[in-house]
Amino acid sequence: MATIIIVAISCILLVGFSKQAGEFISHAYDIITNQFGVLYIWYGAGVVIFLVWLGFSKYGHKRLGEENSAPEFSTFSWMSMLFCAGIGAGLLYWAVIEWGYYIDSPPYGIKPRSSSAKEWAGSYGLFHWGISAWAFYCLPTLAIAYPYYVRKVPYLRLSTSVLSYLPNGVNSKRGRFIDFLFMINLIGGTGTSLGLSTPMITASMANLFGLDHDFTLEVVVVLLSISIFGTSAFLGLQKGFKKLANINIIIALTLLFFVLAVGPTLFILKMGTNSIGLVLQNFIRMVLWTDPIGNSGFVENWTIFYWAWWIAYGPFVGIFVTRISKGRTIKQVILGMLIYGSLGAWIFFIVFGNYAMNLELTGMLDITSLMSQGSKSTASAISQIFLALPFGKIALTAFFTIAVIFLATTYDSASYALASVSTKRLEAGENPSRWNRVFWALVLGVLPICLMFVDGGLKVILSATIVVSIPLLFVGVVMAMSLMKMLKSDMG
Repeated sequence: MATIIIVAISCILLVGFSKQAGEFISHAYDIITNQFGVLYIWYGAGVVIFLVWLGFSKYGHKRLGEENSAPEFSTFSWMSMLFCAGIGAGLLYWAVIEWGYYIDSPPYGIKPRSSSAKEWAGSYGLFHWGISAWAFYCLPTLAIAYPYYVRKVPYLRLSTSVLSYLPNGVNSKRGRFIDFLFMINLIGGTGTSLGLSTPMITASMANLFGLDHDFTLEVVVVLLSISIFGTSAFLGLQKGFKKLANINIIIALTLLFFVLAVGPTLFILKMGTNSIGLVLQNFIRMVLWTDPIGNSGFVENWTIFYWAWWIAYGPFVGIFVTRISKGRTIKQVILGMLIYGSLGAWIFFIVFGNYAMNLELTGMLDITSLMSQGSKSTASAISQIFLALPFGKIALTAFFTIAVIFLATTYDSASYALASVSTKRLEAGENPSRWNRVFWALVLGVLPICLMFVDGGLKVILSATIVVSIPLLFVGVVMAMSLMKMLKSDMG
């Protein structure tokens, strides 16, 4: 009930006082990133180190469930659902145009539009959507899954992850407060993702069907996604979400191979190879870079924003991945998320991003000029990028389909997590009731619509994520401590 009240008040303030709300969120963003940004950097480095150590330690062979249990889902289905739940809705937006922000404002004091700037523009997206991102998801997954499957704690909630420090259990006031923080962060983080994806999908629909890109059409897109989610929720996890995720990944891979085949194939492959090399060679520098001398704002505007986004999303993805990971070992979950997850995201950035960059560099489409005109123009630029392909209408239709399903699966998995937290008791293998999931999907649909009213556009949408994420930094540290305490107690 407290969560509903907070969401209702937030929506009223966003709509009724849009200008003041935009200014407040932006001001809070500046304070947090400038004064506390280094905490996100430390946390990001610490999580990666902890998970790599844990995966290759003696605890890595511990199975989530009975020792002789087999995984409930195949590796392909597991990865498809993981992908659709965690990064699908936002990935399509950033994979296509993130390089466009870096090419004119590159890191490390590099001259804009120089050769180095273009190389880093094709590389930094891989870093932001790579190992660190999936580490932020993996920690809460393990911290929740271990007590849930091994210690048989019948509560699929964030508070389950800090069980060692809840003497009165997850239903204590302390446990419920942690779950309340999670629900607020999830609604804020999902609102950010949906607020970015909705204009992109709307622009694609407008181009395909000759419609005007206005607020009404954006609301229609959100409602369309909710209707698809409703069908998925009705069919359940096995028949609904699993099949939807598998189909969407197949369509996405088909579009990726098509773009690679008919686009500038050699440029995409060379830039992709070069970008992977740059990230691997400079990973430690990128993880720990704070830009203390130049203070260009790059770290605050991008790396810290992304880390905050992953942290806000982490518990929700952790709850959902816990549900689909029974029977896997700790090491399998860590390597699967960090390696397969990173490679999957990198494919999108390498193919879609470098194809789009080639259009800019060859003068075929002035993408960065469109991006500078505002969020709607950026969304329109994404549509123009796919229309520039041979059989552009078909390619854009495929992109539109993938984006809508990704948006729907984001709704589905987020509402699943919220419904799990609000369910009094949930044994392993059980699912929250359908009406509960549909209710939370409707709640999730309200906030991005309200964010569209706020003055400040994309900056305010991105800033909202930072503002709601900072309490989970400290919860994450307690998660790791609680997990280790349980592992040492059970295994020595």
